[in-house]
Parts: sequence; C-alpha cells; structure tokens
Amino acid sequence: MLWITRFSGFFSVVLVIIAISPSLHSFPPAEAFRSSHLDEYLRFSFSDSPPHGFFFRKSPLFPNAVGCPTADRDSGVCNPSLVHVAITLDIEYLRGSIAAVNSILQHSVCPESVFFHFLVSEIDLESLVRSTFPQLNFKVYYFDPEIVRRLISSSVRQALEQPLNYARNYLADLLEPCVRRVIYLDSDLIVVDDIAKLWETRLGPKTIGAPEYCHANFSKYFTSAFWSDERFTDAFGGRKPCYFNTGVMVVDLEKWRRMGYTKMIEKWMEIQKSDRIYELGSLPPFLLVFAGDVAPIEHRWNQHGLGGDNVKGSCRNLHPGPVSLLHWSGSGKPWFRLDSRRPCPLDTLWAPYDLYGHSR
Repeated sequence: MLWITRFSGFFSVVLVIIAISPSLHSFPPAEAFRSSHLDEYLRFSFSDSPPHGFFFRKSPLFPNAVGCPTADRDSGVCNPSLVHVAITLDIEYLRGSIAAVNSILQHSVCPESVFFHFLVSEIDLESLVRSTFPQLNFKVYYFDPEIVRRLISSSVRQALEQPLNYARNYLADLLEPCVRRVIYLDSDLIVVDDIAKLWETRLGPKTIGAPEYCHANFSKYFTSAFWSDERFTDAFGGRKPCYFNTGVMVVDLEKWRRMGYTKMIEKWMEIQKSDRIYELGSLPPFLLVFAGDVAPIEHRWNQHGLGGDNVKGSCRNLHPGPVSLLHWSGSGKPWFRLDSRRPCPLDTLWAPYDLYGHSR
C-alpha cells in the first residue's frame, strides 16, 4: 500500500501544476502526395457504422476566452492568427490521437484558433474526427505510403517501421505554402498547458525547436559502422549534437522548404539501406541533419519516455520539474495498459482525455 500513498501525493502535485497553468477548408495538398483513390475514399461516411469498430464520444465544445482573436473560418488554413498543429491518424494509434486533440482543446485559452493538420494513410478517418469534434478547425492530408516505403529499414520495433511514422519528414510538402510554421506532435501524448505557449517558441536562425537532452548517451543512436567511418561522422562537424525527441517539434516550414531538408533526410535513409548506420526508425535521420542545430525548448514540453523502452514498455516516472506535456514514447501505451487492467501509475493522468467507447 505504500506505493499508493506515494502516488496519491504525486498525483496531487501534478494536479496543482495543471491548475496553475493558464486555462490549461482550404487549398488542396501537394498533388504528389495525393492518392488517385483518396477522393473516392473520403466519400464514404460511417455516421451509422463506425469503421473498424471504433466509437468515440462527442467532445464538449471549448469556446475561446475573452480577448481571443475572432475566429474567421472563411479564411481557412491561411488565417495568420492560427496555431497550426500536425498529428498523424492511423487505426492503431487513433485512440491516442483523439485524446491528444481533446487535451489540447481543454487547456487552450483560444481553442478556436488552433488548426489541426491530420496526416493519414487510412480511409474514413475524416468523418470520425468530424463526428467527435463537430466544431474543430482541421484538414486531412493523405500521405501515400509508397513515397517512403522503399527507404524504410527494419527497426527494433515494428511500429517504428510504419510509413506514416515518416510523414513528419514531408510536412513542408504536404501543408499549404501559406503555413509557415507548425507544431508536430506524436499520437501518444497529452498537453496540459496552453499550446499557444509552445507555438510562440523563438527559433531564431534555427529550423526546428525541441527539448534537448545533452546528458543522454548520443553514441547509442548509431551503430559501430557509423562511428568508425569518417564519411558519416563528419556530418556532425562543427556541431555539438544532443539527443532530442522528434515527437514534439516546432518547425519553420519556410526555412525547411528553402534548405531542402526532406532530401537530406532521404539521403541518410538511402545510406542506411546499404550501410546499416542506425537501428531506430525515423529518429536517427533527424539527428544526423539537425542535432546540434536545434532551438532549445523547455523540458516541460516533452516529459517523454512514459511508455518505457522499445521492448518491455515498463513503467517510468516523470523527469524532475514542471509539466506541460506528457509523452508515452516507448512501447507501452496508456490505452493498452488501462484496457488490460495493468496500468502504470502515470497512465491515470491520460485517462480523463480518452473519448473512446465501444461501438453500439
């Protein structure tokens, strides 16, 4: 019973952190990324029969607070007052994505000013989002898995090999040119602070911003074949690389487009196919291109690793310090552990944002 007492005290602390935080349609996507069958897919509706047996309760409405800019839906995605957030939607992680959106809306001071860009490779998901969040500002972008499939190498965990996991590499191509900046978020997290604070991150001359973890053992993210070959290690020349998690990033899309970073990432993925220079999915190419050249963001915006490691998914504690975002990176996901009635203590913090219910 001792752990229950300790967790009760910890839970109270987290609630205090949340309580003191402030009240915690457009142009077509790039043709190269559209499937010829997408329009046909999106004509289907599942208002009477949800796809794959999914059913989500309708979210309550979250109106803007006094002082927020007036919502202008007619201007669509190009409205300069919008906060842009990109998240992937797929069947396996759909429950997490819906909870993430719900958490962002609940804690935003101006939720009507948040525009969601959903990246999908599945059918029917647009209608599901609309039925769950009737007033949500969003657009769905189809990401063709074939664009990246030939570049994907085997990883330590099969989920890291899914093509949609690499859609973040193509945000600058998928989103409209008028979208100059975007927050990219993984599907296995919740936000317990106003997302506008993260949006206001100053990137300066950098292209991306993310919490960095310079105490982490950076060498473990690459193989001995990488570290023994100067052709590869020279990539970090003039930089002091630190690990950062690509599940929470603020991205300057204008600079990304101008510098052609998508091609740089693809080049490293091609090298990986022949030389096996890393083991972990989509993260290492980002490290090769950006590590040591990242605008720092407070660690409170990515309390990551709550899903344990990539094999066992064991329980983890929060890092010391305040919390604005909790991230279940790793193999253990809170919805699976809660359903199995074997949750980790921190999974209880995710549960209030879960809108999932069994189909009727």
